[in-house]
Formats: sequence, C-alpha cells, structure tokens
Amino acid sequence: MAKLVFLGRLADLAGQAEREVEPGALAVILAGLPAGLAVALLDDKVRIARNGELLINPGSILVAPGDEIAFLPPVSGG
Repeated sequence: MAKLVFLGRLADLAGQAEREVEPGALAVILAGLPAGLAVALLDDKVRIARNGELLINPGSILVAPGDEIAFLPPVSGG
C-alpha cells in the first residue's frame, strides 16, 4: 500500500488527513478519488511531495508500495 497525505484545507476537503491507496500511476489514483477532491489536488498552486521531496513535474509519477504522497495547499496568512 501507499499513503496519500492531505494538509491544511485539503484534509478538510478529503474528510481525513491520510488515505491508503493501491500503488500505481498517480493519475489513476487521483481518478479514483471523489471528483471535487481530485480537482482540488490538481490545482496548479498545490505542491506535491513524494517521501518528503517536492516534485517538479508530478504528472507522470508512479507511486510505489510504501510511498507517501503529500499534497500541500498554498499557505495564506496575514
């Protein structure tokens, strides 16, 4: 299994902070999520990290067993 980690508002949208998924192509994994969540995760402003390393081009990512894929929303504050 692999793990998706949702941070900030994405965790609220997902209804949980983490979700275990079957390994495979990230695009296929995202297609299996609720549509609203998948769209939010694909927003250009959301950064994606695999095993703690930010990805430059996450479009063709293959998620391996044991991987942790974290979705980091843009930070706001004031």
